[in-house]
Amino acid sequence: MKIRLQKFLAYAGIASRRASEKLILDGRVQVNGKVVKELGVKIDSDVDEIKLDGNICSIKQHHLYILMNKPIGIVTTVKDPFGRPAVIDLLKGLKERVYPVGRLDKDTEGLLILTNDGELTYKLTHPKHEIEKTYLAFVKGRIGNQQIRLFEKGIKLEDGFAAPASVRIIKFEDEYTIIEIKIHEGKKRQIRRMCKAVGNPVIYLRRTQIGMLSLKGLKPGQWRFMTPKEIEYIKNL
Repeated sequence: MKIRLQKFLAYAGIASRRASEKLILDGRVQVNGKVVKELGVKIDSDVDEIKLDGNICSIKQHHLYILMNKPIGIVTTVKDPFGRPAVIDLLKGLKERVYPVGRLDKDTEGLLILTNDGELTYKLTHPKHEIEKTYLAFVKGRIGNQQIRLFEKGIKLEDGFAAPASVRIIKFEDEYTIIEIKIHEGKKRQIRRMCKAVGNPVIYLRRTQIGMLSLKGLKPGQWRFMTPKEIEYIKNL
């Protein structure tokens, strides 16, 4: 069966689909000895020989699935061009390559999935699948019914509307409110921008769940392999 070249590279655990597209555009990928720099090319993995930087690529059969509690100050990438610490740096002793599924900004901590399963990465990051993500946020000021209604209706951001979000007030403090927010999208810095738009900027933000997967037992900076039950669950979302 023929599939797009960038999809093959993702399935092979080379990089995420978006990063694989850049590898192609940079001229680092060959198909049957010829450099390919177009994104629409389809290949047959049973027939065609695919190389990245001269090394043969093949679809991995041994997939790894990792849960991490990303600390604040760590960037969600494999390698940072500015030399900042990245999530991959926390995976001490792991020989296989894995890649973060989606992103958490540098100033946000919390649950992150890493894997070399390109098909699962695509499924979890594609907007049409609407995987629910839960966040705990400390926001400035006092959130009331008016702000909650705005979240539930959907908030206009500079790059379009953010889909309706579910908000639950956990606790009021003197100068801030602790809330739980559930979203199904993955716009860049979405929670922070939504909170700022309703007049309650984020002070602290942590992602606590992806679907039913949680941070339980993981301190910031810690990671573990997913259990067979968790893997089955995430694949069937």
